[in-house]
Amino acid sequence: MKGQFITFEGTEGSGKTTIIDNIEKELIAKGYKVLRTREPGGSKISEQIRNIILNVENTEMDKITEALLYAASRRQHVNEVIKPHLENGYIILCDRYLDSSLAYQGYARGIGIQKIYDLNQYATDGLQPDITFYIDVKPIIGMNRIAKNNRHQDRLDLEQMSFHELVYKGYQEVIKLFPERIKIISGVGEIKEVSDRVRLELNSFLEKNHVS
Repeated sequence: MKGQFITFEGTEGSGKTTIIDNIEKELIAKGYKVLRTREPGGSKISEQIRNIILNVENTEMDKITEALLYAASRRQHVNEVIKPHLENGYIILCDRYLDSSLAYQGYARGIGIQKIYDLNQYATDGLQPDITFYIDVKPIIGMNRIAKNNRHQDRLDLEQMSFHELVYKGYQEVIKLFPERIKIISGVGEIKEVSDRVRLELNSFLEKNHVS
């Protein structure tokens, strides 16, 4: 039985990681085979590329170089981790995927959403998520959360607020392209409330697709 590829998207500080924690625990408790992974990263080589992309010392990185590194990391991740687990019937919970590149590099960096989409179609052999949960949090709220929680900051966290606002706008454009796949989840409120919103949508999706 083919598994399900579920991705989570959002701007910095949206709470994705904690939400995935909660969803993963619930699915495992229900007896599902679950793989949790992330991008950039998810495999040995992909994690090494991640370190280059997010290193705070690499502020001079060219935007095209950045986009190509994300695509390279994704290629390795898909072939080495995602595809084999899907073929073995796993539910994959992935913290970021293609939509992040469309919003960050395609829109916010100004490369063009279509160019980044075409690049990643080639890199992934066209693999798309079965469903995507976009946690909708305004950039100012997310960045304030990061500052309040003293989270380790990476190169993208150090970008100006104007960049994060462009990313937010980029996600709105991406949602227009894939309205059936991307489910918008309000990220306002306590993290448990947000997790419950995701859980309701996810349970409905699994039931409709007869995943048991």
